[in-house]
Amino acid sequence: SSASTAITCFTRGLDLRKEKEDVLCPANCPLWQFYVFGDEVYASLSSICGAAIHRGVITNAGGAVTVQILPGQENYPAVNANGIQSQVLARWASSFSVTRTNNTALEVVGRSVSTARPATGKRPKKPLDKKAGNKDCKADIAFLIDGSYNIGQRRFNLQKNFVGKVAMMLGIGTEGPHVGVIQASEHPKIEFYLKNFTAAKEVLFAIKELGFRGGNSNTGKALKHTAQKFFSLENGARKGIPKIIVVFIDGWPSDDIEEAGIVAREFGVNVFIVSVAKPTTEELGMVQDIGFVDKAVCRNNGFFSYQMPTWFGTTKYVKPLVQKLCSHEQMLCSKTCYNSVNIAFLIDGSSSIGDSNFRLVLEFISNVAKAFEISDIGSKIATVQFTYDQRPEFSFTDYTTKEKVLSAIRNIRYMSGGTATGDAISFTTRNVFGPMKDSPNKNFLVVLTDGQSYDDVRGPAAAAQKAGITVFSVGVAWAPLDDLKDMASEPRESHTFFTREFTGLEQMVPDIIRGICRDFLDSKQ
Repeated sequence: SSASTAITCFTRGLDLRKEKEDVLCPANCPLWQFYVFGDEVYASLSSICGAAIHRGVITNAGGAVTVQILPGQENYPAVNANGIQSQVLARWASSFSVTRTNNTALEVVGRSVSTARPATGKRPKKPLDKKAGNKDCKADIAFLIDGSYNIGQRRFNLQKNFVGKVAMMLGIGTEGPHVGVIQASEHPKIEFYLKNFTAAKEVLFAIKELGFRGGNSNTGKALKHTAQKFFSLENGARKGIPKIIVVFIDGWPSDDIEEAGIVAREFGVNVFIVSVAKPTTEELGMVQDIGFVDKAVCRNNGFFSYQMPTWFGTTKYVKPLVQKLCSHEQMLCSKTCYNSVNIAFLIDGSSSIGDSNFRLVLEFISNVAKAFEISDIGSKIATVQFTYDQRPEFSFTDYTTKEKVLSAIRNIRYMSGGTATGDAISFTTRNVFGPMKDSPNKNFLVVLTDGQSYDDVRGPAAAAQKAGITVFSVGVAWAPLDDLKDMASEPRESHTFFTREFTGLEQMVPDIIRGICRDFLDSKQ
C-alpha cells in the first residue's frame, strides 16, 4: 500500500480528499485542544488524531491511522475516553471511522472511558524517556505534607518516604508530571515549586532533605494558601494542564478545611485527601468536623479520598494512588472551556423571523448549550429575547442543571416586534453579566439577529467587551455584515457568523463551541 500521509494534530475528516486514506498523526498533540464529536463514528469536522486517541487506536505518541469516510448521521454522542471529552452533535453531513493501519484485528489498543479505571490492557511499552518523563501523565502536582506535632518526627520521615516513592513512580520529566511540596504546620511553607526540579532524582533528593517543622497542622490554612498562590505561571504551572493538590493528614486537621476546599475548586484545583490513622473512638470528640474529607476533596464520589491505616508498610498503596493522579479524565475540578464559562444568548424576537424560524433559533442555542457542563460550580447559561424592548428569559443563576436549562429554552415564547440590538446589548451587559462580576468564569455573549438594528450597535458592543465579555455575532437572512462585524470581538473574522437561511444555523454549532474554547484557552492564566 502507499505510504501514510502526514497530517497535523488538527486535520479534520472533512479535510481529506479520498474516501479511505492512511494518515500519520504526530506525537504530543495538546489533548485539551481537540474537538471531537461522537464515539466510534465521528462527525467529519472532528480532529482525526483526536478521534484516533479517543477511540484508543493510537496513543498520544502518534502513529498510523486508516480513515474511512462514512455517510452523515444524527445524534453523535458525547463520551469521555482516553483523556478526551467528545461532544454532542445533533446531525452532520458526513462522518468517519478510524482503525489502525494494516492491522484491523488490533483496532482498539485500549480505552479508559468515563469513570472507568485507567486502561490496563497489555500494549508494547516504549522505554520511558527519562528527561521527558511520562507524557501520558501530564499534571502539575502539589504534595501538601503534614509537618505538625501530631505526626511527630518518626512518622514524618515515613511520610517523606511514601511521597518519594509516589514521585518516582509518576515519571517526572520536562513533558510529564511536575511536582512541588508544601509543608503544613503552624504556617504553611512552600518547600519547592513546580519549576524547581524536572528530574525524578532531584525531586527525591529534595524530599529527603525536608526538615520537620512542628506546630499545629492547620491543614485548611495550608490548603487555601496552596490553591491561591502555588499554581501561578511564574512558579512553573503550565497552561491547560490539570492542577492537583494531594493533602496528607495524619489523624485529623486542627482547623476547618471546608472553606479551603471551596477555594481550591474555584481555582480549578483537584484536591485529593490521603488520610492516615483514623481517630479512635476516644479521640472523636477532639475532631472539629468528622466529615472533613468529604467537604475538602474535589468531588465526594470516592475517587478523591484515599485511606491508609498506618504509615508502616505503605508500598502497596503507591501504585493505586499514582493511577488516580494520572487519570486525567477523572479530574472533574480542572478548569476547562466546558465547565468554566458564562454564556448569554441574546436572541432577536422581531416580526421578520416568524414562529417556525424562531424554533430553529431555539434549537441552535440548545445545541450550543448542550456542549457545556452546567452546574452551580460549573458553566452557566442565560437568555434574553429582544425587539424594541428586552425580555430576560432566564438569568445565569436561575437554572444549575443542563436539563433545566434546555427545558427553559424550549419554553421560550416568541415576542414579535422591531429590532433594537444596541439597547439589548447594553441591557444584557448591565443586568445579566453585571451580577456575575465576581464569577471566576469567562463571559461570552452570543448575539443572534436577522436584520438591521434601528439603533447603534458599535458603542454598546465596545462597552460589553470593555467589561470583559467576548462577543460572537450570528447573522441570518438580512442581517447587515457591517453590523455583525461592529458587534463582534477581535479578531472579527473569527467571531462573526452568517447564513442566508435559518436552517444553516445548525452547521454553525461546532464552530461557536470551538470559538468559545479557543478564546477560553487564549485567556487562561
